[in-house]
Amino acid sequence: MAATVTPQQWQAARTALAEQTERFADLLAVSRPEARCTADWSVADTLAHVVSLAWLYACLVDPAHPSLPVAGLDDQLAEVTVDTVADANDVVMRHLTERDPAVLLARLRTDVGHLLSRCADRNPDDTVPWLGAARVPLAGLCAHLVNELLIHGRDIALAGGRRWRLPGREAAMFLELFLAGVVRHGYGRLLDGGGPPSDRPIVVEFRSAFAAPLRLVLHRGVISFAAPDARPDVRIRHDPGTLNLMMFGRISRARALLTGGVRISGRRPWLLPTFLRTFRTPS
Repeated sequence: MAATVTPQQWQAARTALAEQTERFADLLAVSRPEARCTADWSVADTLAHVVSLAWLYACLVDPAHPSLPVAGLDDQLAEVTVDTVADANDVVMRHLTERDPAVLLARLRTDVGHLLSRCADRNPDDTVPWLGAARVPLAGLCAHLVNELLIHGRDIALAGGRRWRLPGREAAMFLELFLAGVVRHGYGRLLDGGGPPSDRPIVVEFRSAFAAPLRLVLHRGVISFAAPDARPDVRIRHDPGTLNLMMFGRISRARALLTGGVRISGRRPWLLPTFLRTFRTPS
């Protein structure tokens, strides 16, 4: 795995964000705002959540950008962990009361456009502060928002009985640019509260058809890049869209395995649950 983001990856991440924003907007044009996406959120609520992220990210790359209407938000977000992201979302959603899809989509396009324009001439490895005091490179920030559009686009599509594809190349950016990026630059307290530390290193290799192999190690509660010659305990061959849906609780691990979207092998595959208790995402 390369130590930095290549110009090609950086261009691909920005292009994907622009394209998936418009694809998401097209989906909203044929969706009923009041339809339920989850037990708690309607289509309009889900759109408002995605808008809040794009708005926040525009502020992260441009501190002069008008901020979200949440007092003390920066301090609150610095304390967030993977397990308390939902609580932070609830706070933001209570303050972001607009639910008119036309108004929200205009805001989404404006903030994504501002984010992309501010990123255009910057280094993809420049970092911004993120949840839990993590440092996220700009390429990872764009990749994270792409993933939000893909995951929540699926939520909205299912609410209307429509199909929604998670393209492999775009879905792969979440692991390749975002998760690898926060491991590289520091994930702060984001992964606090995981499984108990183990003295035995656990090396896990991720492979897909859309990105270079990524090899990580969990040792004494810390996730880092494994040495190039480290022998994997677990190998995960995956379709990136399926892996992301599994990691965010949209499909079960059993379904991901049974459909072949995620395949587990290696000399110690039983160590994977221990690894995933730390290396995890909100679900």
